[in-house]
Amino acid sequence: MSETGFWTHPLVETAGYFSVVVLCLIVSMVIFEIITKYKNWEEIKKGNVAVAMATGGKIFGVTNIFRFSIDQHNTLLEMIGWGLYGFALLIFAYVLFEFLTPKFNVDDEIERDNRSVGFISMTISVGLSYVVGASIS
Repeated sequence: MSETGFWTHPLVETAGYFSVVVLCLIVSMVIFEIITKYKNWEEIKKGNVAVAMATGGKIFGVTNIFRFSIDQHNTLLEMIGWGLYGFALLIFAYVLFEFLTPKFNVDDEIERDNRSVGFISMTISVGLSYVVGASIS
């Protein structure tokens, strides 16, 4: 098998995309951990369902955007670039959600296990990931 053939084999491409997306997901979770006031994994370990829903929505949102990016782009670099751009838009949506709810602090409510706010946060992440994903071209 030629060197070019190896790298274009579907099993190798799939493993490559998977590895890159997992790495990008880890980086995105670290960034979300930095921008939220609470510690996601500590709160989840304590049984905070609101944090679990919000974090799950972020994970779904990020991976969904990368799913669209893989589908729409032919090179690994394009996929990464558009996926990271979509991730930046999700961060913007999170900040916008906080800004558009001046009567309460989203992070504080999620940290207090307000499941309604956690559910809305999850839904925003998931819903907007479809919008961002569909617009990636």
